[in-house]
Amino acid sequence: MDDRLIVALDVPNALAGLKLAEQLGDAVGFYKIGLGMLTGGGLGLANELKQEHGKRIFLDMKLFDIGATVEAAVRGLAQFELDFLTVHGDPHVVAAAMQGAAGSDMRILAVTVLTSLDRADMDAGMIRAGDLHEVTVERAARAYEAGADGVICSPQEAAAIRALPGSRLIVTPGVRPVGAARGDQKRVETP
Repeated sequence: MDDRLIVALDVPNALAGLKLAEQLGDAVGFYKIGLGMLTGGGLGLANELKQEHGKRIFLDMKLFDIGATVEAAVRGLAQFELDFLTVHGDPHVVAAAMQGAAGSDMRILAVTVLTSLDRADMDAGMIRAGDLHEVTVERAARAYEAGADGVICSPQEAAAIRALPGSRLIVTPGVRPVGAARGDQKRVETP
């Protein structure tokens, strides 16, 4: 079992997620549960996989709000003893999340730029002009300065972020086998 592989339980509900985890058995020890499954029992599934099956859990919520709200939400989620939680990489969000996670083992991962976005999407959203690669690396640097335990980035930026002073954990979604459908991802790489 290799904890560098995190399987996304991007299925409709907790029952389908549990079925998939049972099919994968001991071959997988780390699962991602995203926002899309939250209303389908995702938090309960996270707790069951963690407490009853000994799996590691990455709760991909991409929290973004005012500092006090993020801090309170993270403090509430920390009680479930999850391994990773995502927040948007804005420094005020990261700092608040770190406060909320204080005293727990839950690691806060900051989203740099969503892997489903390209430069045209960022322009349409009026997000800072410039080279997408450079914007992503700068957001990672700022998230680390704000205290993030790690960042989420496209595999295309991972090496540049790894070279940053104080670089920590890097999680890369958007990894697809050769010939696989990209789905909603735009910045992908093969394993």
